[in-house]
Amino acid sequence: MRVITANEMRELEQEAVNCGVTLDKLMDNAGRALSSFITELDAGKKIVFLAGKGNNGGDCYVAAKELVYSGYDVTVINVCGEPGTQLAANAFSKLPSERIEIIKCYKSDKVKKALEMAEIDFMSHSKGDELEKLKQLENERVKKASAAIKNAEIVVDGVFGTGFRGELDSELAYLFSLAENKIRIAVDTPSGGNCTSGTIAEGTFKADYTLAFGFVKTGMTQYPLKKYCGEITCCDIGIPEEAVKILDCRLKVNTAEKEYFSSILKKREPDTHKGDFGRLLVIAGSEKMRGACVMAVSSALRCGVGLVCAASTENAINTVAIRNPEAVLMPLEYDFDGFMLYDSNISELEKELEKASAILIGCGMGVTNDTCAIVSKIVEKANCPVIIDADGINCIARDINILQMKKTDLILTPHPKEMARLIGKEVSDVMSDRIETALDFAKRHDVTLVLKGAGTVIADSGSCIVNTNGNSGMSKGGSGDVLAGIIASLAAQGYSAKEASAMGVYIHGLAGDYAAEKYGCEAMLPTDTINELSSSFRSINNVQQ
Repeated sequence: MRVITANEMRELEQEAVNCGVTLDKLMDNAGRALSSFITELDAGKKIVFLAGKGNNGGDCYVAAKELVYSGYDVTVINVCGEPGTQLAANAFSKLPSERIEIIKCYKSDKVKKALEMAEIDFMSHSKGDELEKLKQLENERVKKASAAIKNAEIVVDGVFGTGFRGELDSELAYLFSLAENKIRIAVDTPSGGNCTSGTIAEGTFKADYTLAFGFVKTGMTQYPLKKYCGEITCCDIGIPEEAVKILDCRLKVNTAEKEYFSSILKKREPDTHKGDFGRLLVIAGSEKMRGACVMAVSSALRCGVGLVCAASTENAINTVAIRNPEAVLMPLEYDFDGFMLYDSNISELEKELEKASAILIGCGMGVTNDTCAIVSKIVEKANCPVIIDADGINCIARDINILQMKKTDLILTPHPKEMARLIGKEVSDVMSDRIETALDFAKRHDVTLVLKGAGTVIADSGSCIVNTNGNSGMSKGGSGDVLAGIIASLAAQGYSAKEASAMGVYIHGLAGDYAAEKYGCEAMLPTDTINELSSSFRSINNVQQ
């Protein structure tokens, strides 16, 4: 499913006008879609609309008018002032005021000025009575709006929509908090959320349902905003196909969808052999991180690669031999601390490079001068796709110029902290706009980047896919090793870097969801996710579970 930015949505609306669809018509369609959704939800008849000054408020006015004639007890609270756009003002003027309670829950300019003057007067002349009177009037204003929200069954947030930036007014955040035990619906995006980056302001409206008009916006696929959206429904508001064509030349952001992966999953013919499904070299693990190599190898084998060669330290290799007798083993020399050495291993590794159809490097291998040298040499020499994970990324972060030596496709799979190391910034900088961070890095270094986390972002130089499955039970050490093995297995089988990354993330999330169903998020382990990979493939192949 295509997702777009707020700016792209504004451009689409203007292009719709150029195609003959008026903005009034788009608002009317949006309002009617909102009223239909509320009617179908059938969650009660007492409804309050929190309307802003902009066109989101106008959407609320249209829906309010529709619902009041369908037997709903409707209250409209203008929380920011009189309608500030001509479209919203037109919609407001059509409200049947005799049927709908309209509450002006905002400070007028006159009251604001009076309060300011009273404060000054109180400080200089001790005339406190006037100030107290004004404050009492203000309390009555807020009290009336608060009572309406408390008495409602459904509260609709149409305050800011997709254009919000900055912080929420404390009074508005208070009104939002009163809706906590109601059915909460957000118009286009919850007020307080940045629908491009996915960040939120303190006090953001927390919806049970969000109606996205035209398209889901990019930030709604990212946390924390995604958590505040609740169940997202995308509504058609009548933007013509001709107008949508302006998006064709834009960078595409899509959500990961099962139908796409079903269409690209390669069919396995009955007369194939292991050589048809690739050879994967896994360079991973150390004496203290043996499990990283094991999990990467296990998940790779479960995803269909023909042969896996595991290169690691002696005890890690012995563990792989026990857990995965299917793997070819390549013991490596190691130092006193249990990390791979460069000089005594590189020639054998280079020989194995020539046989591989993909290489995975980094899981649990540690960051030393030798492991950094190994990573650098692999990037420089490899002629097949290289997947760099965990400590492989940390090695790259020491010298980002290593990426310039590549001759082939590189896939990097950082979590936010590793991403911050790669770009020399703080984790908060990464999380402030995960999509833009991933896209920028992928473009600058001509790589495929998998920025892990809730709403994993898969980006290359020309497009982006956001994954929406998976669960909190996957937030455990080892999950990244499993994912790296899945992606590497698919790359070894001939999928493009983008396909392997996107399908790998989706398969991993799906397997995690199956594991959560079986064990619960608290008890599930990354190895349980590996055991559910077969369920993921059966689902993508549309085979009955």
